[in-house]
Amino acid sequence: MKHTKKLRATSLLPSDSEQHLPLSGWVFVLAALATLLHFLFNRGYGYFRDELYYAVCGQHLAWGYVDHAPLVAVVAHFTRASLGDSLAALRFVPALSGAAKVVAAGWMAREMGGGRLAQFFAAVTTLIAPIYLTFDNFLSMNAFEPVFWMLCAAVVVRILNGGDRRLWILFGLVAGLGLLNKHSMLFFGSGLALGLLLTVPREFTHCWIWLGTAVAMSLFLPNLLWEMRTGWPTIALLHSVIGAKYTTISPWAFIAEQTLLTLPLSAPIWLAGTWFLLRDREGRRYAALGITYLIVLAEMLILHGKIYYLAPAYVMLLAAGSVWFEKQTWFTTRRWVAPVAAVVLIVAAVVVAPLAMPVLPINTLARYARFWDVQRVQVENVPQDDLPQLFGDMFGWQEQVATVAKVYEALPSAERAHATIAAYNYGEAGAIDYFGPAYGLPPAVSGHNQYGFWGPGGNSNEVVVAIGYSDGFLRQFFDDVQRQAIISSAHSLPEERNVAIFVCREPRADWATMWALWQYLD
Repeated sequence: MKHTKKLRATSLLPSDSEQHLPLSGWVFVLAALATLLHFLFNRGYGYFRDELYYAVCGQHLAWGYVDHAPLVAVVAHFTRASLGDSLAALRFVPALSGAAKVVAAGWMAREMGGGRLAQFFAAVTTLIAPIYLTFDNFLSMNAFEPVFWMLCAAVVVRILNGGDRRLWILFGLVAGLGLLNKHSMLFFGSGLALGLLLTVPREFTHCWIWLGTAVAMSLFLPNLLWEMRTGWPTIALLHSVIGAKYTTISPWAFIAEQTLLTLPLSAPIWLAGTWFLLRDREGRRYAALGITYLIVLAEMLILHGKIYYLAPAYVMLLAAGSVWFEKQTWFTTRRWVAPVAAVVLIVAAVVVAPLAMPVLPINTLARYARFWDVQRVQVENVPQDDLPQLFGDMFGWQEQVATVAKVYEALPSAERAHATIAAYNYGEAGAIDYFGPAYGLPPAVSGHNQYGFWGPGGNSNEVVVAIGYSDGFLRQFFDDVQRQAIISSAHSLPEERNVAIFVCREPRADWATMWALWQYLD
């Protein structure tokens, strides 16, 4: 009887031959295709508001920023230094992260006992997930976040399959870098810790998991100290935006809209993956990952997170679901089922792709977005018009800078020598700092987010060219306020249309006195 129990326990593991089979060639083909798609289409529209801002932060490298962790600024810094300032250069590294997600999906499917068919479906469903097509198409920490989460998950799967526990050191290294990329790594870490505690508590009796935790916290420590020294600005920012800037939806709507992230037709696969991890006889070995997902989901519901905050987790669920489907005889013995399923998924992805990345001409996209009523799904309380917020935020920035440059050049030379350019938000300020040097413009000042933290520096406020502010706001600080231009781009977001440019003179106080009223978090 004891011998029988031992055989049953070991049967839950993939066989040695399964574990050491090389990844299917399809995984690498699809990974290369993921990056190629972004190389082909990531220059379709224009620079996104946030990536202009991250690029400027890359000129001010630090251990922390009020609204994001430091790694994205480091990526922007080295990308611009090595590849230049073009749109394709700025988006080069995010495009590579698409391949990393696909490989991680295929690898985890194989490690969970999946054969070539499971690996293929894990890779293809990850490739075509609209949220990853979106994330990997422009520079932001969201492109890299799923990579860090899933590399950690892959290490856990390997350890649960009997891998060397010293791999917890690798886990700590990846998790630490993930924390420097985005603080939401803490949600994944807390969910995983509880998942492991509930399913394999013996792991916490070994030193390696604690050493891995120490590695992660050591990497995160400089950013944590920065937050402490500066009064926890990131937490203050979250308090100001949750329920105000961020759209709050019901828990059921939040859960339902998760299907949009991966493609609604892919939802049965990741739902099956959740079942496989939590209830399947073979998949329960990796139950810690299923529990992790449920805990992070609960955290997002409680904190009213954006719907895409759970997106990094779906790679592992798609991998697990692909393994579950491969084990169903009706899926594998009927030879037509898998090919038809793959074709249906790919056709659906082609239909949805224009809503995720710049594929269509802009006027065609506007009609296409109206047809699908995409404005109905909104993650921020920002007015939208004919384009989704993502694409609307890719228009108007260069026109703004060109107009600011005309106003600046029209100043008398004596005033121009010490004039300051002030921008209302970080998008306008980031555009001036990114495109402005070509026009001979000085760096911008702004009270918004990290710009507010940087302050006005040594700039004078005797003559200020101000963009984006209201006339009433400026007249609180200057006796002479003259509107010089109005800018409006056809496809920009409504908040960036009819933007006024003023020249302000005769300040009522110096910057130090004024700055407290100019700063704001949003």
